[in-house]
Amino acid sequence: MKLLLVDGHYYVYRSYFAILHLSNSRGEPTNAIFGFTKTLRLMLKHLQPDLAAVMWDMGLPQRRTELQPGYKETRKEMPERMLPQLDYIQQLTPILGFKNIAVPNTEADDLMGCYAIKAAERGMEVILATNDKDLYQLVSPQVKIYSTAKADLASPKDGFALLGEEEVTRKWEVPPSQIGDVLAISGDAVDNIKGIGIGRKSAAKLLREFGGLEALLAGLDGVKLPKTRDKLEAARESILQNRKMVELDCHLDLPIPIEELRIAPDYPRMIEAMEKCEFKSLLQEARDEAARAGKQTQGELLL
Repeated sequence: MKLLLVDGHYYVYRSYFAILHLSNSRGEPTNAIFGFTKTLRLMLKHLQPDLAAVMWDMGLPQRRTELQPGYKETRKEMPERMLPQLDYIQQLTPILGFKNIAVPNTEADDLMGCYAIKAAERGMEVILATNDKDLYQLVSPQVKIYSTAKADLASPKDGFALLGEEEVTRKWEVPPSQIGDVLAISGDAVDNIKGIGIGRKSAAKLLREFGGLEALLAGLDGVKLPKTRDKLEAARESILQNRKMVELDCHLDLPIPIEELRIAPDYPRMIEAMEKCEFKSLLQEARDEAARAGKQTQGELLL
């Protein structure tokens, strides 16, 4: 069994800025809707998962805001033209066959982590469609990252890449289990988690030398460069706090059981939505798929 978990807000933003100017004949913006719909459908084509869900942020966890009140404060407001599209996308997602999952005061990466760990424990293959740094910590023989970033592609013609332990280790210069240690030192500007003045590559080098964050902090006398040693010593508490910030909350109860995440497109409503948005190519694809699904169902009934 293969489970696909999609970081909803990431792909809405990515879709919005990839195609800035697209509207229907009524002047309603549709650029994010088009990009998001096309992306989800490409994922189904690329990965052919058995189960799938789109995870959404729904507020910030109290644990993180208490540790660092400035967490994610530097993020810009959502563009005005994106707001109505986000609402429409969240209504459209189940029509495309994916379950929507969101929990109050919970971030999508934590939800994805909970599902990924539990599915992997059951022997499933898990694909995380995200660009969230924290989720790279989960990569294992059962868990991979779906990426369309050019830097991750062996060839532009590939269209996507699945990043496993080898690829992630090469990308981060440490194994997945130590990515949180790297971020604890270097920080994460996207989430307004402040580093200590040591960059990602230098942090990774230190962790390789010492074998991990705990061993590094316990053996600072062995750090060769005095300036680096002084930074680590002075920021010890900040580093440990950052490590807690980037640690995923994977103890949450699953709001929808994994076995209920079967992909089930609603073709009549999908066709209606594509007509409303005036997506000609996607409309034709939906009609063709509906016809094939109808023939398949008819054949099963005859059997």
